[in-house]
Amino acid sequence: MELAARLRAEAQRVDERRVLVLAGTPPATRDAAGDALDAAGVSSEALTVVGPADRLPGEHLDTVHAGELLGRTRSAVVLDCHEACRPNALGAAVGAVDGGGLLLVLAPALDDWPDRRDSFDERLAVPPATVEDVAGHFRTRLVETLRAHPGIAVVDADSGTIERSGLTDPAPRVPRGRPAPPDDRGFPRAVYDACLTDDQVAAVRGFEPLAGPGNALVVEADRGRGKSSAAGLAAGALARDGLDVLVTAPQYRSAREVFDRAGEVLSTMGALRERDDPETPHELRTADGRVRYADPTAAATATDRDLVIVDEAAALPVRVLERFLDAPSVAFTTTVHGYEGAGRGFSVRFRSRLADSDFEVCERQLTEPIRYAPGDPVESWAFRALLLGARPAVDQVVADATADSADYERCGSRRLLDDEHLLREVFGLLVLAHYRTEPDDLARLLDAPNVGVRALTHDGHVVSVALLAREGDLPATLRAEMYEGGRVRGNMIPDVLTTQLRDEAAGVPVGQRVLRIATHPAVRSRGLGSRLLDEIDDEFADAVDWLGVGYGATPELVDFWADSGYRTIHCSTTRNDRSGEYSAIMLRPCSTAGAALADRHASWFRDRIASVLSDPLDDLDPDVARTVLRAVDGTPEFDLSEPERRLVAGIPGGAGVFDTAPEPVRRLALAHLVAPAEPDALTDDQERLLVRKALQGHDWDRVADELEFVSTAECMRALGRTVERLVRLYGDDALTEELDRHT
Repeated sequence: MELAARLRAEAQRVDERRVLVLAGTPPATRDAAGDALDAAGVSSEALTVVGPADRLPGEHLDTVHAGELLGRTRSAVVLDCHEACRPNALGAAVGAVDGGGLLLVLAPALDDWPDRRDSFDERLAVPPATVEDVAGHFRTRLVETLRAHPGIAVVDADSGTIERSGLTDPAPRVPRGRPAPPDDRGFPRAVYDACLTDDQVAAVRGFEPLAGPGNALVVEADRGRGKSSAAGLAAGALARDGLDVLVTAPQYRSAREVFDRAGEVLSTMGALRERDDPETPHELRTADGRVRYADPTAAATATDRDLVIVDEAAALPVRVLERFLDAPSVAFTTTVHGYEGAGRGFSVRFRSRLADSDFEVCERQLTEPIRYAPGDPVESWAFRALLLGARPAVDQVVADATADSADYERCGSRRLLDDEHLLREVFGLLVLAHYRTEPDDLARLLDAPNVGVRALTHDGHVVSVALLAREGDLPATLRAEMYEGGRVRGNMIPDVLTTQLRDEAAGVPVGQRVLRIATHPAVRSRGLGSRLLDEIDDEFADAVDWLGVGYGATPELVDFWADSGYRTIHCSTTRNDRSGEYSAIMLRPCSTAGAALADRHASWFRDRIASVLSDPLDDLDPDVARTVLRAVDGTPEFDLSEPERRLVAGIPGGAGVFDTAPEPVRRLALAHLVAPAEPDALTDDQERLLVRKALQGHDWDRVADELEFVSTAECMRALGRTVERLVRLYGDDALTEELDRHT
């Protein structure tokens, strides 16, 4: 295929990338792809095919495994979209193509593509909806961008007709000069001579302080800017100086660039030793140091390391990232707009924790691309097609927004498709505020039949947005399958209540779950989020049985949802892989059926939470526990037997011993934390003491140390004083009289 050869020749001449779309029937597009690759001179060793295995040569990855391209470069990638058009896979494929390379997209006829349904659409069809209810707006938008952006060729593979050549006839580029090494450098000159841009030089310099303990570095960049190469050059220099450099990433393949650059610079400096241990293939040795790889779990617990380099940090769970804060020194490299999460697990959830650590933190940003030339048309297309660069409105245009001035908007998917400005502000705000937003979420926003968007706007700009999902109203056969262990797409709250909490009727009422809610950072703390939730309640009050939410619980978030009328009915017993937090589920009833659902689960939550806190949730943050319990409806039973009454009354004066029978104090603590007679009767520290000792059962020394008591004995006395206050609040006359005998 002559066009493919011309596209690649042009791409190589100016160090850019090109896209070739082959549209038509699957056999025709796959045959055309083989011809195109042959004509373009792409070797099978430099090719990856994402999609069904066919006659095409090269490496093959299933669409769901496209993430394995993370951190890699290929001369060409074929993305076969006939069986599934998955946005995440598209982002992975684009990001892996090197300068001078080709992305081949195999698709149905473009005019028909938006109306076709595939296996990815089936994932969007949340019961009781079916795949026929899925819209094709994402593909409509994708086709528009393919037909509009420069650098993208479109060929009808069935007829051989060229719809667009994709050739841009760019002017010759001036070769980029090498940056000058800094005069006051700490690393050898050879390390800086290997840098390709001034950005890389600055990033490598940021690694120099990591030779000593107590330093942290954050390197952020879009893909293709050379951040992993900079980490590799620095790792080699540090190992040459005798340091043990531990590198981790989601998988070794993701960190290969680090090791390639480290090996090259060590060889240049004559410092690389021959590997003599076949059991450690992912290791580079010098006379006194080394660069080695460990998977994230092993790296987080390793103790024999001088520093850790965490490559592609945004792709790791926050809870894992936190464990690297115990390292002597640490560097995090992270992709800002990667397909793996335009996502902000790193920047939204983790950066504040790094800032609060004892490290001296340095930051570096790389903006100039290395793997391809600046102005690469395929990068600008990918950013638009997947909204990787979506941003909320600039601060100035929303600065005057208040809860009273904002307008409530129902943003249907068709409206979002037709209004690019609105779509970018909605999606940009969700990306900024949430720790994990992927290109797949863009398709979900535009196409999923159960998903809706509501927003508050100020002068036409989005200041607060909520993403909603309709759940429940499930047929009896599906509810029975769930009860017997089957899983259902979407429907998170009915699924948890049915499968985990054994309530087969939980899927009958219909609700709207708030998937995400975000307020523009320039106007937070003005009541906009609460106003948005109130508007949603007004809109759906007569249409659904409940409004609900499930989220990684923090004290601030629990208080926010409780203030908006949502009440706790469940707390997960495992941490969220991404946020590292335990999740809370809260409901706001809208009907009699919704109230019945909320009441029975709140009642059961009150009955079981004490035992849960002493076992799977014994590491739940006490402030999270306090806020979660305070947001439960109802009053726990507080009924003591005669022996229990004598024990509880004797604890404050020392006649009774808490450890003899903790259960009555546990019930007393729960009564206060769920439904306090006087909300301010205890200090925050007294309530934390109740959580840690009475409910979670931590040993005395550990509690005394965590809550900073001067001694374990003083911790015990503090619990006695707390019990006395609660007895006087909740005890009857007989219990109070017994207490007075001992105090």
